[in-house]
Formats: sequence, structure tokens, C-alpha cells
Amino acid sequence: MPMKLYGFWRSLATYRVRAALALKGIEVEQISINLLQGKQHAEDYKAINPQSVVPALVIDGGPPLFQSMAILEYLEETHPKPALLPKDPRGRARVRGLAQIVVSDGHPLVVPRIRGYLEREMDQDEPARNKWLAHWTLEALKALEGHLDKESETGRFCHGDAPTIADICLVSQVFGAKFFNVETAGLPTAMRIFGECMKIDAFDRSQPAKQPDAPKNPAH
Repeated sequence: MPMKLYGFWRSLATYRVRAALALKGIEVEQISINLLQGKQHAEDYKAINPQSVVPALVIDGGPPLFQSMAILEYLEETHPKPALLPKDPRGRARVRGLAQIVVSDGHPLVVPRIRGYLEREMDQDEPARNKWLAHWTLEALKALEGHLDKESETGRFCHGDAPTIADICLVSQVFGAKFFNVETAGLPTAMRIFGECMKIDAFDRSQPAKQPDAPKNPAH
């Protein structure tokens, strides 16, 4: 029975899982949960993920895995090659820390349920909402840049010369910046690494606009 990945084309968290699966050469059946239409709140999906968010990964019909970082760690433990974490404890901690800047501090502030709350409950109009989205997206990228630009462990990629979980998270954040029209000219190291990642087929074919459920002319 194949893995089933419940996600959405423009979900940055789903992108992270798609990229990891592709890097490790793992086949998966993708099932689209249209966040813009509120399909994540349908009872059949809530039975899979009570939080009503994507992604969720179902393996062999078992209980679903949820939260992108937990899924990435699972994939690393069960399919260790190619490795997406360094061998040394300090290196692993650094990669996880870089990843968490995105997963814990940046991305959670711009997800659909936050945007909806700003509009419905806080009476924020679209320009104010978009200012919020751009600000927090850029703050996470600036934090990444601060580490990547000055730390000797940075190589072709975030940590050395092979992609890691940190690169997957960085790339997802850059796609978020593109969604929200964030100016990235002041992030030379982060954008250089983004460019290196996008030379790799697994990163490129996993990107939002290349997914089966993506509209031909996406409007963000």
C-alpha cells in the first residue's frame, strides 16, 4: 500500500514533506485538501488530522503522521539515505535550529488560519494583512541570513555541501516570500542557497506551482 500525502499545492509545510520524499526517492500518492475552499475543516479530513491542517502522511493504512518536522524526522530515521541531517551532534543541532527558525517562528504566523483570524476577528483589511504576512516572512529569512552569512559551517548549502532539512525549510520560506511579494535582495546568502537547491530536480519538481492541483495562473 503506497504512502498517501494529504496536502495542498501552495502549502509550505506540504512542500517540505514533498521535497524530502523526492530527495529520498520515495513514491507517494498525493491527495489535495483545498485550504482556500476550507476542505481542511471537512469531517472526513478532521478524522485524519483533528487540527484541520496539512500535511498528513498515511503509511500502510496506519495512523497518520502530522506536522512537517515530525514527518521529516520520521523519513530520516526510516530512510536514512541520502542523509538530511549531519552525522555529528553539533551539526545536527545547528541544522535543526535553522529549520526551526522557519517551522516554529516564521511560518506559523502566516498560515491560513492566522490570516483568516486577522481578517474576521481583528478587522484587518487586505493591505494590513499583507503587511503582516510580509513582515514575519522576511523576519525569518533575515534570521536565517544572519546565521548563514557568518557561520563557517555554511557551504554550498545551509550546512556543508549537501542539502539537509535546513535547506528544505529555507526553500519553503523563500517560496512564502514569493507568495507575499517580499523583497529578498538583502538576503544574498539565503538566496544563493535557494538557487543551489533549485538546481536539484527533487526541489524543483516539488515546488508549489508544479503540483497537479496548482492552478495554471496562480493568484496569491
